[in-house]
Amino acid sequence: MNISLSDNTLKMLRKVPEVTLFFWVIKIVATTLGETAGDAVTMSMHLGYLVGTGIFVAIFIAAVSAQIAAKRFSPLLYWTVIVATTTAGTTLADFTDRSLGIGYAGGASILFVLLLASLALWYRSMGSISVNTISSRKAEMFYWATIMFSQTLGTALGDWMADSTGLGYEHGALVFAAGLAVIAAAYFWTNLSRTWLFWAAFILTRPLGATVGDFLDKPLAHGGLDLSRYSASAVLAVFMLSCILFLPQRSGRHPGDEINPTVRR
Repeated sequence: MNISLSDNTLKMLRKVPEVTLFFWVIKIVATTLGETAGDAVTMSMHLGYLVGTGIFVAIFIAAVSAQIAAKRFSPLLYWTVIVATTTAGTTLADFTDRSLGIGYAGGASILFVLLLASLALWYRSMGSISVNTISSRKAEMFYWATIMFSQTLGTALGDWMADSTGLGYEHGALVFAAGLAVIAAAYFWTNLSRTWLFWAAFILTRPLGATVGDFLDKPLAHGGLDLSRYSASAVLAVFMLSCILFLPQRSGRHPGDEINPTVRR
């Protein structure tokens, strides 16, 4: 049975950006900004992880509500939500790992289970975890919940790699960059699922940004450059905004998906 998609459904399908090289550039900058901005609020302002988490979760709820209510793709709104997930993920992971005393490994393990649970529930409910299936508010909620878990997990993984393994921020960033290179190679030279490769890359960009952000603003004694968190965040924000405004972006689909004007049931 063939069912034609309505105009409203097609608009919903176009509320996420096309996945191009520019998408990944902005994503990495956004994750780095999330780390420096999150640390600026919790550490430089001395508000603590709990208060910082409350602030950024409130911003995330407001931003994602606007995104879900929007009728068409807005690059600025979309990336605002992404930054909100990275800042909230930074403070939430730090609160879980440090304030609650769970530790990096424990926090990362819990968040990994939550991420898998989110993906499993999304798949069970919608039949797919591809961006191509985001044709309803329910699917969007799964999409953003999964992103929030992935951003929080990425923070914990970045801290674990840099601190617990002794690699430091610079070498930790190189490890995650190498992981992304492997995923890129698999995308171009294998037939592995594009959907799973997308989510693997999406998850790994977060710890890469987290380690780069920490490398920028942590003290010299801890292996960082000891840059001002405010200055680093401002420069990253301006660079990211410039990318959003001047790099070509359009609503699109997931790599490997085929948007068909009919749905088979």
